[in-house]
Amino acid sequence: MKISELVAQIRKKKSFLCVGLDVDMDKIPAHLLQTEDPIFEFNKAIIDATHDYVVSYKPNTAFYEAQGIKGWQALAKTIAYLNTNHPEIFTIADAKRGDIGNTSGMYAKAFFEDLAFDSVTVAPYMGKDSVEPFLAYKDKITILLALTSNPGAFDFQTLKTGEDEVYKKVLETSKKWQNAKNLMYVAGATKAEYFKEIRDIVPDSFLLVPGVGAQGGSLSEVCKFGLNKNIGLLINSSRGVIYASDGLDFAEAARKEAHKLQKEMEVILSVN
Repeated sequence: MKISELVAQIRKKKSFLCVGLDVDMDKIPAHLLQTEDPIFEFNKAIIDATHDYVVSYKPNTAFYEAQGIKGWQALAKTIAYLNTNHPEIFTIADAKRGDIGNTSGMYAKAFFEDLAFDSVTVAPYMGKDSVEPFLAYKDKITILLALTSNPGAFDFQTLKTGEDEVYKKVLETSKKWQNAKNLMYVAGATKAEYFKEIRDIVPDSFLLVPGVGAQGGSLSEVCKFGLNKNIGLLINSSRGVIYASDGLDFAEAARKEAHKLQKEMEVILSVN
């Protein structure tokens, strides 16, 4: 999917909401556990209930890998369902991959070719040759970890090397890589005070922003400093949407939460 197509969806739906499909078997409604594929049935119900308010879905692959082959099959079915029924939706494999070149090439093949995701999250720690195998796919997006929402981000990402913090080095250096125009960046909502400096370095890039809601990030603060001429933000909510209820009404409750976030985004877009 091209960035222009994502922007068109954002403007059409008046939403830049990404929903994380992080399926915890201990949290999904009990009645689904009796079905043949509880993970897929849960995802399908969430997608059916929320897709008109959502421009992106982001399964975190750890939740699927933890269930063995059945989890991986459920992930494949989920993405196939999205690609078939809602091809306009931007799909993100939250896999945080990144390794030596030939290994990254296999990761890229797995997520871009075999599973047919539109994008994948990638760790930059091993540098250029670990990321460019993903960027070699010209119609796919690579989402680079820059400044994450977890407390441990301060262990390394905000340390100074010379005059600049590490996360700034990541942003600056990555702009020089092959097909860098196909890069997005992860920037945590709990670090909203950093967004102005991030925008100084990557003014036109999309930012994937986790941490709004359950982790305490502020949507208004992120948008104040993070919006650009093409909106440039995907705000992720996982637990706050998909676990709004653990009863028979779980999909309806998820829809209400997604709609609430979409309406907040519509107001923000109307004044920007």
